[in-house]
Amino acid sequence: MKQKEKVIAAEFEPLVVGKKRPSVETQLGWYRLLHQARLLDEKARNYSKQSKGWGYHASHVGHDGIQLALGMAFRPGKDFLFPYYRDMLTSLAGGITPYEIYLNGLSKADDVAGGGRHMSNHFGKPSINIQNVSSATGNHASQAVGVARGIKYYGDDAIAFSSQGESSCSEGYVFEALNGASREQVPVIFVVQNNGFGISVPVAEQTANPIVSDNYTGISGLKIINCDGTNPFDSIAAMEEAVAYVKANGGPVLVHASCVRIYAHSNSDNDKKYRTDEEIAECRRRDPLPRMKHHLLEVESVDPIKLLNIEEENKELINAEQDRAEAAPNPDPATATLYVLPPESPIASISETPKEGGKMISFLEGVNQAMKTEFRRNENTFLWGQDVASKEKGGVFNVNAGMLQEFGNKRVFNAPIAEDYISATANGLSRYRKDIRVVIEGAQFADYYWPAAEMLIDSSHDYYRSNGQFCPNIVIRLASGGYIGGGLYHSQTIEGWLLNTPGVQVVMPAFADDANGLMRHAIRTQGITFMLEPKFLYNQIFAKTPDPGDDYEIPFGQAKVRREGKDLSIIAYGTPVHWAIRAANQLAQEQGIEAEVLDLRSIVPMDMAAIEATVKKTGKVLIVHEDKISGGVGGEIAARIVGNFFEHLDAPIFRVGAPDTPVPFSKILERAILPQVEDVYAKALQLAKY
Repeated sequence: MKQKEKVIAAEFEPLVVGKKRPSVETQLGWYRLLHQARLLDEKARNYSKQSKGWGYHASHVGHDGIQLALGMAFRPGKDFLFPYYRDMLTSLAGGITPYEIYLNGLSKADDVAGGGRHMSNHFGKPSINIQNVSSATGNHASQAVGVARGIKYYGDDAIAFSSQGESSCSEGYVFEALNGASREQVPVIFVVQNNGFGISVPVAEQTANPIVSDNYTGISGLKIINCDGTNPFDSIAAMEEAVAYVKANGGPVLVHASCVRIYAHSNSDNDKKYRTDEEIAECRRRDPLPRMKHHLLEVESVDPIKLLNIEEENKELINAEQDRAEAAPNPDPATATLYVLPPESPIASISETPKEGGKMISFLEGVNQAMKTEFRRNENTFLWGQDVASKEKGGVFNVNAGMLQEFGNKRVFNAPIAEDYISATANGLSRYRKDIRVVIEGAQFADYYWPAAEMLIDSSHDYYRSNGQFCPNIVIRLASGGYIGGGLYHSQTIEGWLLNTPGVQVVMPAFADDANGLMRHAIRTQGITFMLEPKFLYNQIFAKTPDPGDDYEIPFGQAKVRREGKDLSIIAYGTPVHWAIRAANQLAQEQGIEAEVLDLRSIVPMDMAAIEATVKKTGKVLIVHEDKISGGVGGEIAARIVGNFFEHLDAPIFRVGAPDTPVPFSKILERAILPQVEDVYAKALQLAKY
């Protein structure tokens, strides 16, 4: 046997133990996990080849040392772990059982990550705080910062762990995470597993520094530890140092682990097209499993029978769990549409009649007052964004006036000009406890929200992807729309895009009391809600209403008839509601035509019952919105009306909106682009005479 093991020694690099040498029993525990994960990896590759499961599989082999160390450092139910798609051994060592790994790989109904809703090899177990992350590699780094922010705020001694490959470090949001964690000094450990390739792109074509952590040496307050990710001893020592540092200093650590990728990137990749046999053979010399076995036999003098027994026990377990998982039920097709949106909160008090004696408030004040009452009601409510907490400046439009002074800088604070980071940390903080509510100014203007688009898409999937186990509770406030002479990046509106993003709720009020009631309901309700605030209306006298009171709350999906009519219906939301009312009054005065005006208020969900009622009442429909006609909300409303209430129509559906062009800066040009009262009047008159 010893002669045979010497052959192994010649084929593989020996492990360097370092200063700290754990007990043999501890090392045998490591070997059990390393071998168990290797068996699972082999099973996954076989399933994939046979097209019987694991439609996606990325092997962890060559990352074994750092994944063992990371999984063992994580404390289930205490810490928060954000694994990435290669983290099979991390997940196994962290508390996901072999059976649960099979359920994920086979996309079974009982998959603890998401019931088969997410890609295979994307491991998670929310019940023990192993997070169900997306396929956008590395974007969970800022989510980990967000939950670490919660750990720090609530005085917990937990740690957030974020794991990723080196290629994801080329993404801007990874720098945002490292920069933000360093600035805030939160307890998060970033683990970068560098195997030298991003699919087929070598690290030299990703970054100037082959040791990727060298890119971040200039970030003050970020502790950097480099280790050999193929060596369990070095990796565990590195993770222990990282944990000790966080506990002693509270701040972030970046652990960079040098790994090898022994197999192709994934089951859909052919690495023979870009790697030579010699390169792959050199990687195999660093394969952690046979090196660990050789160490136990030659250095620790472990009886070979003991290792053989561990291997046989693992095989028996893995085979038994395979049979059990294959027999487990598949997802029920009837459940495919569940968990897109969470249930709304119960309405505490709802009345369309404002309280008596309420003073007149502006649209801006309506939003502001709702936030303040909710911050008083729930001490686990937070606000951040750009410019929201700079002494007396409560945001670009001062909507947050007084928030900093009343609730303090720990609950109301400024964020970097990094829209993705703003949204991602909101997602992360809401993971810490279910009663947390986060309000963010997602960007200074709605037009600037685009850098956060990837995080919005990621977050919009969370409730669905986790099979209803996790729901980010975020209200994203955006000053939206034109009529202010703002021009490009200051006058666009984005509800057309949001309508096509399952998993988000979207409201756009036109009056102060609606702004108040919808904002209050958005904060109280689970999920992601976009509060699109037409900034033109912030201080307009015609948008003012009496103060509806501190308990006023409007549920989503309830439209409101602003003007009764019998001859045609004008459906609108946001600023054009006011143009519709004016045009309807003008039609009545000049033409004797009575137009009904329906204010949607809520775009997602949409009040189809109210739309049906007005269609049946008048038989003619004009849809008005500020957004572009092409791809706008109006086209969707028209399609729903035709598909459901066609027999009640007496004329084609007409629309008024902006042409397919950006909103220009010149007020003369802007007026030519955005819908005006006269546009609504002319189109409504044409419809009435049809």
